Amino acid sequence: MENQSSQNNFHFLGFSDQVPSHIFLFPLFFLMYIITVAGNIGIILLIWTNKHLHNPMYYFLANLAFIDLWYASGITPKMLTDLMSSEKNISYLGCALQMYFFVALGSTESFVLALMAFDRYVAICNPLIYLMKMTKNTCFQMLTGAYIAGFLHSLIQTCCMFRLSFCGSHQIRHFFCDIVPLLKLSCSDTTINELVVSLFASSVTISSIIVIVISYASILQAVFRRCSPQGRHKALSTCGSHFICVILLYSTVIFMYMRPSSSYSLDQDRIVAIVYTLVIPMLNPLIYSLRNREMKQALKQANCNFMWLNKLLLR
Repeated sequence: MENQSSQNNFHFLGFSDQVPSHIFLFPLFFLMYIITVAGNIGIILLIWTNKHLHNPMYYFLANLAFIDLWYASGITPKMLTDLMSSEKNISYLGCALQMYFFVALGSTESFVLALMAFDRYVAICNPLIYLMKMTKNTCFQMLTGAYIAGFLHSLIQTCCMFRLSFCGSHQIRHFFCDIVPLLKLSCSDTTINELVVSLFASSVTISSIIVIVISYASILQAVFRRCSPQGRHKALSTCGSHFICVILLYSTVIFMYMRPSSSYSLDQDRIVAIVYTLVIPMLNPLIYSLRNREMKQALKQANCNFMWLNKLLLR
């Protein structure tokens, strides 16, 4: 029964090669997760409750925060539990679901970042027709397409992965069900899977990068040709936060999934995985809050309203 149970489950090695890892990593990762949850929920509530932020730019930002919230929540709670547990098991189905939602939300985030760049292009390069082009219905259709494409991409990846056989050791040298560690674990021929991973990761990443590069090239051209120094500063400040998030995400995605399989290093990949599963979802709301003037004003207004309500209740 023990052997049968082990064949129906995967076992995460996680950070077990570092003996005192739970002492230092658990409080660090727990704090990062709390900041991620609070920051992304705060962004969503702030945009939802502030009428001045009811425009396409912040509609996309609220969706990015929603994706980051669930992206981190699909991995971090299990990782935190495993850090404090001797049994780091996950069922076959649980592993498939974790990988499915991880890939789906990651792909969708890539498309949403491209949509945010396109939105800034229309707003800065065609300001007079911006509200006519970027209507609520248009934004909804664009986001729906991004979610469908992201979840369809993940369905293909997950189906291809779990058609493989996993014989022998079911120990995953990672802290969640990622594509590369599972490929390393399989005893089947993974040539087709590696091709599918490279092809689909490249198509999602490159198509999004092309949209972002073209959008920002057009924005820079328009800003330096038309705008005053004050207008340039405002436009570049608005786009700067988005560009930082783009660099953080795509640099890790390209490193992880668009390189030859011979260069895979599971120890190195675990460190990079922490960046895109914990660090990026935590930093996105902080970057957008601290580098965006309208968001800072909305935060100040929300703080003032909270202080006023607190005084009223104390009376």
